[in-house]
Amino acid sequence: MVYLNKIYTKTGDSGETALGDGTRVSKTHPRIGAYGGVDELNASLGLALACGQLSAEMKQTLTTIQNDLFDVGADLCIPESDEPKDYEPLRVTQPQIDQLEAWIDLHTAELTPLESFILPGGSIGAAHLHVSRTICRRAEIGVQLLAETERINSLILVYLNRLSDLLFVVARTANDGGNADILWKPGGERE
Repeated sequence: MVYLNKIYTKTGDSGETALGDGTRVSKTHPRIGAYGGVDELNASLGLALACGQLSAEMKQTLTTIQNDLFDVGADLCIPESDEPKDYEPLRVTQPQIDQLEAWIDLHTAELTPLESFILPGGSIGAAHLHVSRTICRRAEIGVQLLAETERINSLILVYLNRLSDLLFVVARTANDGGNADILWKPGGERE
């Protein structure tokens, strides 16, 4: 259980912060950037939920994902180590990825087939989900940058990759099953 009795600690005033294992690092450390990006993604999903234009089923799916994203952040904030710990760190698992894939398949089966790339937008709900999708891609890049210098749970990258795919699909779902998608016109409005 997490208890947050005091919000400010003053321990980060010098530009450092503590990881989940107590290690102090600079706030510019790639690990902080990685889970900061995941936090931003989570907040963007909260905004999508707050817009009030999503189905009850989609709200439940996104709430589950928000909880999963806290698991991703918890995984990232405790570095992988071969040293034994007094506790089992929370890690992203394959069943979480399997759930994303099941949701992708479920929604994809109900969508109008794509004949073009689509512009991010349409309904307010879909537009918010497209913003979340792009934030997810950026968060994935931040985690990849960390993985290039430090050991991480490789399932985090798989989870974020599948999540961005799911966010694309549910954005289309929020656009009347893809019927209200705005299609890309190559070359735009040129004459």
